[in-house]
Amino acid sequence: MDIRELTKQFEELMSATAFAEAGEFETAKKIIQERHKVLLVLTGMETDMKAARYAINTSKRIGAGIEILYLAKNNAEKTFLEEYLKELKEKGIEYQITPCEGSMRDEINRFIEKEKDIQFVVIDSDDLDIRSAKDRRSVFDEWERLKCPVVLVSEPAKT
Repeated sequence: MDIRELTKQFEELMSATAFAEAGEFETAKKIIQERHKVLLVLTGMETDMKAARYAINTSKRIGAGIEILYLAKNNAEKTFLEEYLKELKEKGIEYQITPCEGSMRDEINRFIEKEKDIQFVVIDSDDLDIRSAKDRRSVFDEWERLKCPVVLVSEPAKT
């Protein structure tokens, strides 16, 4: 991290502090949430709800906003997204949606390179569509090079 980034972060924190001292708590919260973000990858499938719940709970805990990388293939999947966005609004979580059409790996890599404030990436493990151990190793090796951790959310084992 260079001195310019550090100075910018310090200025943002001081701005948030000034708003909080003036009783403008929502503005202060918004400034802080804009700094820290969780990248949630959604494909429009119902299985995304596990990852969405994880992202909501984590965002509330750490006071972060959510960046949504939306990789849905058709408009029929939009109802899932609309319900999810309603829940984010109700909980007061800042979010931004980026619709994408490329491969999941390429889109995540591109987004992480562009956005510097991503704390971690949340993906439903069912969305990866990894068929072999070789594919799994390839994906994990590639994501190890990212500048933030990737959280794979999966269904708990049924006993």
